[in-house]
Amino acid sequence: MNTSGHAAADARAAAAGLRLRPFRGLRYVPERVGSLAAVTSPPYDVVVRPDGLLHLESADPHNIVRLILPQAITAGTRHRKAAVTLDRWIAEGVLAADPEPALYVYEQYGDGILQRGIIGALELTTPDEGVVLPHEDVMPHVVEDRAALMRTTAANLEPLLLTYPGDGDGAATVVERTVEREPLLATTTEDGFQHRLWSVTDPAELAAVATDLARHQALIADGHHRWATYLRLRDEHRAPGPWNYGLVLLIDTVRYPLRVRAIHRLLNRLPVADALTAVGDAFRVRRLDGPLPAALDALGSAAAEGNAFLLAGDGAFHLLDRPDRDLLARTIRTDRPEAWRTLDATVLHSTLLDHVWHIPDAPEEIAYIHDTQAAVEQAERRGGTAVLMHPVREEVVRDLARQGVTMPRKSTSFGPKPATGLVLRSLALD
Repeated sequence: MNTSGHAAADARAAAAGLRLRPFRGLRYVPERVGSLAAVTSPPYDVVVRPDGLLHLESADPHNIVRLILPQAITAGTRHRKAAVTLDRWIAEGVLAADPEPALYVYEQYGDGILQRGIIGALELTTPDEGVVLPHEDVMPHVVEDRAALMRTTAANLEPLLLTYPGDGDGAATVVERTVEREPLLATTTEDGFQHRLWSVTDPAELAAVATDLARHQALIADGHHRWATYLRLRDEHRAPGPWNYGLVLLIDTVRYPLRVRAIHRLLNRLPVADALTAVGDAFRVRRLDGPLPAALDALGSAAAEGNAFLLAGDGAFHLLDRPDRDLLARTIRTDRPEAWRTLDATVLHSTLLDHVWHIPDAPEEIAYIHDTQAAVEQAERRGGTAVLMHPVREEVVRDLARQGVTMPRKSTSFGPKPATGLVLRSLALD
């Protein structure tokens, strides 16, 4: 473990710390929409397209997906369409700004999980400052697309999900006291999760939150591309102002631990038979004919002993484990910590995708899918291969992030993720 790196990161974080600013939230007016649940959406990169996109668009004509994933022939047209739609909804009273700046306490409950956190406009910092810790790489074309959308709409349409290890003071006290009050809104989305939102405007409570958060650093749990987008847009606007801040949800994971799940890969152009032929004896390969839950249990058992993957798409499951050690030594870079070199995502990308299957990490070749069943079904429908992954432990993610080591992109899925559409941030209001 790089203890000197940890100490340096902690020192930088202590010097700067998290600075969360109140903002005038832009929210749906309940009387102008069918229901709050019908206008929400998962984060943009979780929406399964095209089926999920069409489902959300048909749920309500004002569903937030029309802003975060606008549909048009060209990118420029898509982004302008979102900006026009946002302006029209504000003019028509579908969306309205709260009367004064606030921080927002947000609660989700469902599937046995209670999650509470604070939404606000976070002052942006560079990786060198060690205040906000990314743990995954990003793809430039995705950052460019998100930047163009934010630039054109002048809005943060959905919060990033950040975590920090709280100690029960300040912010935690404010959160617990706030949830005893009547919420601004309450709704239950179709996944069964209940959502509630409160505003915090009392100067003493805002000061308590600020003092507490100034002692902490945060890990990006979800939203690396949007964080990179925030930094890009801040650099484009040199003068101090609203572009120096970005919309985030901060979760104290000591009080409210998140679930860490895997993100699966769909290899659009590689049939399972070809994938297995190429693997040869580089991995041990076993065919599993049982149902998906049993196959995932087998994957979990194998992953406890080393790198393991589950291939699907031909009506069966194929467990790959016990990779050839010489092959790993030849294909994985040696200038990274052992914890990085042994990640399943590292082995998948460096060894299988790059060396065995020769598949570039491009959108037409690889799709990233959060839902396990959806990954299997799409692979079978397209004649491709789903590579099902086992999740990484949160402590591994945080330890690598504190060392300044990023994991292969889409290595983890922290959740539950905040619903998009409950509160937006318009930079024109800041």
